[in-house]
Amino acid sequence: MTAVTGQQKPDPDTSGEADSGGARQLTTLRGWRSFVAERPAVPELLPEDAWRDLDDGDRFRYDEVRLAHLAKLLVVATPTIQQVIIEGRRLQYLNRHAALGRCGLILSGPARTGKTTCLTQLGKTIETMHTRRHPNAAGQHIPVVYITAPPAATPRMIAVEFARFLGLPLTRRANITDVLEAVCGVCLQAATTLICVDEIHNVNLGTRHGAETSDTLKYFAERLPATFVYAGINVERAGLLNGNRGEQIAGRFSMIRTGAFGRGQQWQALIAALETSLRLHHHHAGSLVELAGYLHNRSNGMIGSLLRLVRAAAIQAVLDGSEAITRATLESIPVDIASAGEHLPT
Repeated sequence: MTAVTGQQKPDPDTSGEADSGGARQLTTLRGWRSFVAERPAVPELLPEDAWRDLDDGDRFRYDEVRLAHLAKLLVVATPTIQQVIIEGRRLQYLNRHAALGRCGLILSGPARTGKTTCLTQLGKTIETMHTRRHPNAAGQHIPVVYITAPPAATPRMIAVEFARFLGLPLTRRANITDVLEAVCGVCLQAATTLICVDEIHNVNLGTRHGAETSDTLKYFAERLPATFVYAGINVERAGLLNGNRGEQIAGRFSMIRTGAFGRGQQWQALIAALETSLRLHHHHAGSLVELAGYLHNRSNGMIGSLLRLVRAAAIQAVLDGSEAITRATLESIPVDIASAGEHLPT
């Protein structure tokens, strides 16, 4: 491998995206582009007679398509996702011609409240719009960079995450200055306009490495004409906004907080939207909405826990042949420990 240089271009063969049977890493350029290009389609249900007449091979293939869909379901455009996309686009316009003091956005909230989904949907929207503006630059521009902050992040670890996303080859001898210059050079050439940093709570300004990592992100923000969006668990309590460095971040970033859904209309609308994308032969429309109160109790109103429960129940309905989600099906599905309230410290 060659040493990284400031003029190094992305190498698609070093993106770290292995052939893993459909799995992908959004923190690589190849995986991110696959995610952006994906346009999920809801599979069609066969008529009852045709479904029953399928032979074993055809039934297996038919169920595999449905199971793949049910394992993900469609992303529901919740009010928080819509708010994040609107704010992200607004910041893009504010920052487009700003030479100094660019504004950023922080998504903060408890685990399982949809922060990563909000962040990735914003990135997908921005990249899609960029491609529309620059149709002749498809494949050459990299409008969005998406990384996650590693645990106990250091400046070099953050810089390497950027390089890994871009597919830049690295050697052990490449120092952080080499990596920074290479990343900035490629992002400038590739018209990067949005940089998403997930798991930002792993950057703790109360430690020396955390403070230096924050400075590294600030350096990127000063060098690149891009909007930075961070997402993390309860960021305001994780140390990112502490001290003088924290004051600088608080002065440049706005915050959108994610949280649990209440039991009202938005919760029922979310469940109704999920139910419309189910593809089960015996499921009665509206029966999941009727269980809205029960589902809220099981998930504590956390969208991540709700999705896990509904997806698992839908998969179970195909596997056991019942082809419907009932309360009995849901009762048979274990939820995450946090939602169950078991084995948690008091």
